[in-house]
Amino acid sequence: MAHGSGGRLSHELVDKCFLRFFRNPILDKLGDSATFELGRRLAFTTDSYVVTPLFFPGGDIGKLAVCGTVNDLAMSGAVPLYLSASFIIEEGLAISELQRIAASMKAAADEAGMTVVAGDTKVVNRGSADKLFITTTGVGVIASGVDISPDNAGPGDTVILSGTIGDHGITILSQREGLSFSTDLRSDCAPLHQLVAEMLQESHRINCLRDPTRGGLATSLNEIAEQSGVSIEIEEELIPVRDEVRGACELLGLDPLHVANEGKLIAIVEEDVAEKILERMKKHRYGERAAIIGRVGTGPRGRVVMKTPFGSRRILDMPSGELLPRIC
Repeated sequence: MAHGSGGRLSHELVDKCFLRFFRNPILDKLGDSATFELGRRLAFTTDSYVVTPLFFPGGDIGKLAVCGTVNDLAMSGAVPLYLSASFIIEEGLAISELQRIAASMKAAADEAGMTVVAGDTKVVNRGSADKLFITTTGVGVIASGVDISPDNAGPGDTVILSGTIGDHGITILSQREGLSFSTDLRSDCAPLHQLVAEMLQESHRINCLRDPTRGGLATSLNEIAEQSGVSIEIEEELIPVRDEVRGACELLGLDPLHVANEGKLIAIVEEDVAEKILERMKKHRYGERAAIIGRVGTGPRGRVVMKTPFGSRRILDMPSGELLPRIC
């Protein structure tokens, strides 16, 4: 199960079992979506969703599937266009629940301007799936002049985070384990394509985008640092975390930097446009709590370091084991 956590073991699984056989120049970039020329520049992505429970504050597996696909396309600067969806349905799932999920997917697709153009259904025996698994594929188009890639981060670039971290993972965990908080905690599940569009209107000097889903902020920063051949330093005090999330993580022995998100992004932008991009992000509802959290450096390749409130520094590594199963 730890191989599905999004951390170090997930990367080893991909490398040893898939890249070994499928390696090619497009796949090797390991972005949130593949980009290529086909008359015009396109982005193409696929993902599967296995969240438990199916319904949670702030969303459900259907909204999650659409928003996750939209965001993977948006991380390459693409405008999302078309979506396919495949459903593996466990015997016994109520038709009313499936209809509710389909309606939620339709609403999320409409918000994103996407059209569901293909799909498939399979029903499996009771016990052969966890109620419902959804696999989506999305296609989008990238505008001329946009060059966003996980290997584009360069020394001197600024690291921006679009908002609070850990909301989705702790919401799912609280629903599963019956935890309660003094204020409502909801998943941050949201489509980020319009936020990215606003950022690109401000400047095309955005070098890298990533949505920190499985494995959280720590894993995504490590991926960027490794693929771009740079080091990254962030400051702990600058990272926005809700009090409920921080408290739950302390109680459960979790690190918010390793907890999944579904409506946040990391942006690596050139230093002299960082403040303008940040200001533009703060005007969007999905970027109101955006913050500059660090810088890209020239230290050892792939190393991510976090400066603590006490002035010390610690290496921020990928998680090695399973933290929160079935969160996305």
